[in-house]
Amino acid sequence: MDVEKVPTSLMASLQSLGYKATAPRKAIADLLEQKHQGFTAEALSEELPSVSRATVYRNIKLFIEAGVVCRLTLMDGSHVYSVSRTDHHHHHYVCMDCGKVEEFRASAVEQFVRSIAAELPGQVVDHRIELYVACDRCPAEQAG
Repeated sequence: MDVEKVPTSLMASLQSLGYKATAPRKAIADLLEQKHQGFTAEALSEELPSVSRATVYRNIKLFIEAGVVCRLTLMDGSHVYSVSRTDHHHHHYVCMDCGKVEEFRASAVEQFVRSIAAELPGQVVDHRIELYVACDRCPAEQAG
């Protein structure tokens, strides 16, 4: 892949797909680039009072479609989002206490999926693995 064509920012990712750099979209992209924890769409909307809630939700969907934001489903069915820091297939773990979201790759997971796929009557087109943890930063919660 030509290095000059690799988007260097979230906004560049959308622009490479033909989306315009509107002021609200740029504000959302700028805020997302500062995120190193999982976040909800509602929390993002609260941090951007000058941007309508509908605009925040629409743009999160665009960032997901661009592959730069991941949508994770928590055990209770709610959703948390994470900025993707990699350009390759990956999985996530989410701390149920502090909300930390991290990406990981594991060859064992991919081998496992391939072995299951060999026994299925169709072709696996995608898969997602999310692990829910109590991270090392949350020792008090682990003791309880």
